[in-house]
Amino acid sequence: MSRCTWSERLGISFNYAALTLLGMVTLFPLLHVVAQSLSSQDAIISNRVSVYPVGFQLEAYKKLLQDDAFYRASGIAIARTVVGVLVNMTLTCLMAYSLSRRTLKGRSLVMNLIIFTMLFNGGMIPTFLVLKELRLINTFWSLILPQAVSAFNLVLLKNFFHSIPDSIEESACIDGAGHGTILFRLFLPLSLPAIATLTLFYAVMHWNAYFDAVMYINDSKLIPLQVYLRNIIALDDSGIELTDNLGLFLVSPESLKAATIVASVLPMLVLYPFLQRYFVKGVMLGAVKG
Repeated sequence: MSRCTWSERLGISFNYAALTLLGMVTLFPLLHVVAQSLSSQDAIISNRVSVYPVGFQLEAYKKLLQDDAFYRASGIAIARTVVGVLVNMTLTCLMAYSLSRRTLKGRSLVMNLIIFTMLFNGGMIPTFLVLKELRLINTFWSLILPQAVSAFNLVLLKNFFHSIPDSIEESACIDGAGHGTILFRLFLPLSLPAIATLTLFYAVMHWNAYFDAVMYINDSKLIPLQVYLRNIIALDDSGIELTDNLGLFLVSPESLKAATIVASVLPMLVLYPFLQRYFVKGVMLGAVKG
């Protein structure tokens, strides 16, 4: 700052002020939900809760953690995220490596078909009918297979592989390395920023998805956490006893909803800092070469 001109200092100060204001606006809803989950029923009803708890209590979290359906839904969401990311990354890496090989015949045609799917898709009803004919309705795999590969992420990783110097592959080929060795021992270790970025993309997609589960899942034992959350917020159907024998509320429904929201976003908040340093680098490097 000491070497900057007056106009540059003014511009930097304005940027910091604007970013601080934007950060506060973005952070306010999260702080409000956390405060609401920790506030008493009277404070919530009287609309006295802003960004800090009023009438601090943990009853909403205690009730939530006593609900077996919450643990079951969380387990399904975690399983979906882990299995889904493994399937996504395996297929995306294999396809991206193949399509990045200039010697692959028909590569342009395949890429055009993949890009076509980014603009057009079969639609909700045809997709449902296909899954029904494959007998995947009301199964765990109906949440995984329809989203096995993202065309956008595939193009991103393919471009990243293109940015790796050809000399590395040529040296490996001279030493007798095959495609498997080149991919798993050279390309993937050199592509950690892109791999981390796409892992985060896929993980967030699976963790936040709920509409496909609403469409394809009828068994309450297979619903993921986001559908459990949707049932509480939209349908007021948590299955948790909120009143005592006299009909008095032990926990505010709004407080329970807020506690469920906090529990659903917490895993992503914990995961993101570990992958954030790869995020921008992975996106930028994947866009260097087409």
